[in-house]
Amino acid sequence: MPNRRPQLSIVAPAASPEEAAAVVAALERFMRETAPTPAPAPPRVSGWARAARAEAVERDLGREPWI
Repeated sequence: MPNRRPQLSIVAPAASPEEAAAVVAALERFMRETAPTPAPAPPRVSGWARAARAEAVERDLGREPWI
């Protein structure tokens, strides 16, 4: 998954390199602490469940085999 965070940089001629680095570090920390939690991974379906679902989809519900 690509990194979708913006690349921060400060364009301020009066700021020293240390001040600019401090501001960027504070912004990155803020973004990290306020970022939404990642979505949980979807549950993994076993091969048995996948086969059972495929059989149920292919079954003809309009006709019962013993009638």
